[in-house]
Amino acid sequence: SVVVHGTGDLRLENRPIPEPGPNEVLLKMHSVGICGSDVHYWQHGRIGDFIVKKPMVLGHEGSGVVVKVGASVSHLKSGDRVAIEPGVPRESDEFCKTGRYNLSPTIFFCGIHACRRAGVTLGSRVFICGAGPIGLSLLVAKMMGASKVVMSDLSLPRTKKAKELGADFVLQVTNETPEQIAHKVEELFEAMPEITIECTGAESCIQTGIYATRSGGILILVGLGPAMVNVPIVNAAVREVDIRGIFRYCNTWPMAISMLSSKKVNVAPLVTHRFSLEKALEAFETTKKGMGVKVMLKCDQNDQNP
Repeated sequence: SVVVHGTGDLRLENRPIPEPGPNEVLLKMHSVGICGSDVHYWQHGRIGDFIVKKPMVLGHEGSGVVVKVGASVSHLKSGDRVAIEPGVPRESDEFCKTGRYNLSPTIFFCGIHACRRAGVTLGSRVFICGAGPIGLSLLVAKMMGASKVVMSDLSLPRTKKAKELGADFVLQVTNETPEQIAHKVEELFEAMPEITIECTGAESCIQTGIYATRSGGILILVGLGPAMVNVPIVNAAVREVDIRGIFRYCNTWPMAISMLSSKKVNVAPLVTHRFSLEKALEAFETTKKGMGVKVMLKCDQNDQNP
């Protein structure tokens, strides 16, 4: 297991293999993606109010094979290949009953339903700040009917990858002000976008998102950055730009699996690096440096294939 013990303290440890309970299954892990939040916990020991207080096993973007099933499990069997939605409410409360289980304070989470929260639909113009793994949800935006997608990033390789994956326009950010970037976005769309998805958490990008979004539009905050940021809130208020937060995932797994199985969405190009589990620290360093897009850990020594 890859375990963070505190700020800058990442270790590879042997941990006991658990026995599944009645409603649980035991998985043999195959591949795990490294998320920006994993790196943030490693580098800073916290994300906002979520603080590493004891050793924490990282890696919530997991997939593997069922090897044991609990006595009450009937929908899965040994040998099934699965992807993991890493959130489990411990009890049913008002959030679970209304379908927003990702907000339940009782949830056990091992760590994006951004396009759903944004209401992406046929003809939507979508501006995405940040061409990392989350930002490249442009695939989903396109699948859900977006007519045009503009993506911005500091990294030239990432903007090139975004273009390869279907972005209509890309914008490499240098030293422009948020207002200047917003103006460039408007020029590319030949209008202001109805939806902006901000995936970096950087203060300047949130500012850009407000300036860029058309009046009456929606800004989705996906990226987690500083706890306090300065934003042009009056600009958003007088133009009725809705600012919506995103927390974890909610009711997205069936849609995502359906998209993948239909072969209409190809996520393979997003995976740019693969490391064996034994090289986890090197993999985390690669992610921290912003190299490539998605970095994967291959957990099965006997199967290092994608």
